Amino acid sequence: MMLHIRGLLTPDHVRHCRDILRDATWVDGCVTAGEQSSVAKHNLQLPEDTPQAKALGEVILKALAGNAHFMSAALPLKVYPPLFNRYGEGMGFGDHIDNAIRISPVTGGRYRTDLSCTLFLSDPDDYDGGELLFEDGVSARPIKLPAGDMILYPATTVHRVEPITRGERWASFFWVQSMVADLGRRELLYRLDQAVAATRQDLGDGHAASVSLVGVYHNLVRMWAER
Repeated sequence: MMLHIRGLLTPDHVRHCRDILRDATWVDGCVTAGEQSSVAKHNLQLPEDTPQAKALGEVILKALAGNAHFMSAALPLKVYPPLFNRYGEGMGFGDHIDNAIRISPVTGGRYRTDLSCTLFLSDPDDYDGGELLFEDGVSARPIKLPAGDMILYPATTVHRVEPITRGERWASFFWVQSMVADLGRRELLYRLDQAVAATRQDLGDGHAASVSLVGVYHNLVRMWAER
C-alpha cells in the first residue's frame, strides 16, 4: 500500500526547515548507500549527526506522532531519525530497493525497514525532473508532491528518483519499523481502522456495531503486533 499524507508539515515548518538547510554543509549522499545503491545514487545529504539534522528530525517526528493517517497506516514501533537530501541539476538515483536493516549512528539502534518515507520540502514548480518513480511490473508511477506532503510506501518497492533538469529538489527521507511486520496484515488493519472511523461517525461510539468493530481491530493488533 502506498499512502499520500497531505500537509504533514505546515508551510511555516517547511520554511523553517529550508532556512536551516540552506546554510547547512552537505556531503555526498553515498554515505548512507549500500553497495548496490551507491552505484546508482547521485545526490547530496546532510550528515546524520549534525545539530541541524537532529533539530529538524524532531520537528518531523513530532508531526508524525500527531498525524492519524500515518499512525494508522504505519503502526510504528520505531522511526529512523529523519535524513535530508538535495538533488541539483544532473543528479538522480537509479532503480534500487532500500536496505532491509539500518543502524543509526545517532541512536545506535537497529531498525528493520518495513516502510519508506519521502517528505517533500520543495514545491513541484521549483524543479523539473526529480519525480519519485515506483516500478509495479507494468509501468512506472511518478510521484511529485507539494512541499510538506509525504509519500509512505513499502520498503520492498523498487523505486528511483529521475534526474533533475532544472532547479533543486529538497526532501527528508527515513524508514519505519512497524509493530506489524507483515505487509498484508498491516494493510488490512489500516482499512479496518478507516471503516471503524466511518462507522463511529455514522452510528456513534455507543452503537453495538461500533463497539464490535473497535474490539475486533484492537484484538487483531494484539494478535499480530510484535511483543
